[in-house]
Amino acid sequence: MQYTKRALLKGCFTLLALAALPRVLLAAAWPEKAFHQKTASAALKALLGTDASTDSDQISLKVPEIAENGAVVPVTIKTTLENVESISIVVKDNPMPLVANFEILPGTLTDISCRIKMAKTSSVKAVVKTSNGIYSTAKQVKVTIGGCGG
Repeated sequence: MQYTKRALLKGCFTLLALAALPRVLLAAAWPEKAFHQKTASAALKALLGTDASTDSDQISLKVPEIAENGAVVPVTIKTTLENVESISIVVKDNPMPLVANFEILPGTLTDISCRIKMAKTSSVKAVVKTSNGIYSTAKQVKVTIGGCGG
């Protein structure tokens, strides 16, 4: 089998197009405006259309009370709410408060674990959007400098 210059170039262009495809699809769905807001309220309005949410005991937010390193704060969110569409993490006193937004497909287990970056001591809020409304829960996390606990 002989390879021609034309076949080689065609293969290279096809690979480049396939490599760029996920970025194009991701850019269309990424709520860039919400992630660049300076306040938690503005970020939620840009993302969900409102900053109003109902407190819910059906959302479990697990964060440390004291984070010795604000660059890697572990967060786990679980919920028993039905028809979950998205789960967002908002850190009130961060320079850009919307830290993460996870779109949830129907039938998916709603159990999210990640690590977030916190600029300073602040409230961490889990916001769950369902087909029935928007629910949330929050906890305070104290960020210490250098792990000294003070």
